[in-house]
Amino acid sequence: MLKTMSQTEGVQVLPSGTCLHILEYGPEGPNSGLRPTAASTVKVHYHGTLADGTIFDSTLGMDPVSFALGKVIPGWKEALLKMHEGETAMIGIPPEQAYGVQGSGDGRVPGGAALFFKVQLLEVLSAGVGGMNTLIGLDGKKLKKDNPDSSYLLGADGKPLFPKK
Repeated sequence: MLKTMSQTEGVQVLPSGTCLHILEYGPEGPNSGLRPTAASTVKVHYHGTLADGTIFDSTLGMDPVSFALGKVIPGWKEALLKMHEGETAMIGIPPEQAYGVQGSGDGRVPGGAALFFKVQLLEVLSAGVGGMNTLIGLDGKKLKKDNPDSSYLLGADGKPLFPKK
């Protein structure tokens, strides 16, 4: 299945053999937007299967999860580093970039298994690169366009210069 995926039009085969197929671009368009770095924490939705279709892990029907890229299997990290915020992709990971010959410690992934994920990179929470400039509020969170309490122009005291009424 991994070989078939690698031969599919639009699939990028990364140096390790991990396959990345962008299915939907983020809001800034193809090859644009914020990308994670190896030091990033990201928020994602994902659905993981073995080659036979067995689901071994998924966030579908649940809240998205956040994790540091430094704490995931090498194939996940390599693929996520190529994605932009808001993108959805299929990722095919060879065994040596997943859990290798030993499999996962919990037994859900057998030794020597290739893994396949559908991943939606919802947000780069820290240490991202690229993308549009982001305004940060006093609380350290991104200011959003739909925030009714902010004019986006802050004075020296950190309060809005022109509060919305």
